Amino acid sequence: MDPGNPTNHFHMTAEPPPARRSVCVRCARPTPVCLCEKLPAQPITTRTQIVIVHHPHEANHKLSTVPVLTKCLLNSTTIITRRLRQGLSPLLDQFPPAIYLFPPTNPSSPAVTLSSLIQDNTPPVLIVFDATWKHAKEMVSTSEGFLSKFATRVCLDYDESVSGGSIYDSELILRKEPYGGCVSTMEAVARALRVLEPNGIEIERTLIEVLREMVRLQARYLKPMKPRPKLLKKGKEKDSMENSKGSEPSISL
Repeated sequence: MDPGNPTNHFHMTAEPPPARRSVCVRCARPTPVCLCEKLPAQPITTRTQIVIVHHPHEANHKLSTVPVLTKCLLNSTTIITRRLRQGLSPLLDQFPPAIYLFPPTNPSSPAVTLSSLIQDNTPPVLIVFDATWKHAKEMVSTSEGFLSKFATRVCLDYDESVSGGSIYDSELILRKEPYGGCVSTMEAVARALRVLEPNGIEIERTLIEVLREMVRLQARYLKPMKPRPKLLKKGKEKDSMENSKGSEPSISL
């Protein structure tokens, strides 16, 4: 190389960009986790109209069950927003008889359990919120002014005293939940349609089979979640320390 000749330089060959992974054209999932074999041949028709309120942060989350759910159910729509209000859904703007699925957060926000829901002949609208539990609580809180005009809050049967699970100790839960009974959006809809639809048991079975396969495939690519000690409230922490005197320390997992 002649340093005096500016045209004389090394020629470097650029590396080709990494090949994009193939994506299934039907289920829109990467080929290794394709769900087409488990998806219903045709989207399931329901009397119930399902409206999924999708938090913007969840829209591209790889563990979201919403895209799969909407491919399974014909009468389902998705609204990407942090707060429900008029102007976002022509269906909800009509104030139809509706229920929205979310557990009670305080005495001023009660919820009827789905198992005790009294049905009539009016095809209901089912509204579900898809987000992390922190975001979902915020979404419900900011949306209740609008929802209170036409919708009733209902919840699945659950137990707050039981810790939630993860994908590694339940075949149906994709992420850590706050307590037992709290499940993914897809499973929550499946449980609700079991009660709301005449052929609800069959619909629930189909949706759960798809979800089970999704979890099985996705589990191959997830790292195990490390268990974390439960955080004790200040009062309980003091009692725990007093009770543990004279014994070996232990951690409740």
